[in-house]
Amino acid sequence: MKLYNANFSPNCLRVRAVIFELGADVEIVEVDVFGGGTKTPEYLAINPNGKVPAFVDGDLKLFESRAINAYLASLDPSRRLYPQDLRKRAVVDQWSYWQAIHFGPSSQKLTFEKVFKEKFGRGKPDENLIAAEAKETTKLLGVFDQGLTGRDWIAGDLSVADFALGTTLTQRKAAGIDLEPFANVAAWIDRLESRESWQKAVAPM
Repeated sequence: MKLYNANFSPNCLRVRAVIFELGADVEIVEVDVFGGGTKTPEYLAINPNGKVPAFVDGDLKLFESRAINAYLASLDPSRRLYPQDLRKRAVVDQWSYWQAIHFGPSSQKLTFEKVFKEKFGRGKPDENLIAAEAKETTKLLGVFDQGLTGRDWIAGDLSVADFALGTTLTQRKAAGIDLEPFANVAAWIDRLESRESWQKAVAPM
């Protein structure tokens, strides 16, 4: 199995973290994104979107980090990160989709405006957009905090959903995302970031 990776990508980060958590035998192949590595015919045959990550297992080719993680976790005999039980799996999927559709986009827009926009030569931060996305991110953190009530992990046990959610908050301090009002989220991110798998996955960034 091979993961086509770029260390700066949060989408790749969540796959690396799951690989390390599972102890999966996956070769990590670095892709020179800025040098056109995702635009070659060979790469586009794996991921026609021309983005990272991409994943190969024999004749299976996958893109989309959450799909890759669900597949990897399903190969684990204990199914500890993606449960066999349909009800438990539905809760994992719920929070994974919520991160992809709601929490991720809002916090990533906020982070881009406050942290990366000027660095990438894209102009000055849009203060109106910052205000709108800060309000939305705060609202969604309230939803997240409520979901963690009485739980160490968002679906009860550690799952691929936690790794997806964690990648949303790697730049939280630089972006001014304050977790102090959200004690459950603050405790959860401390637990996640203390894991050896997460630390190993973050190290190259």
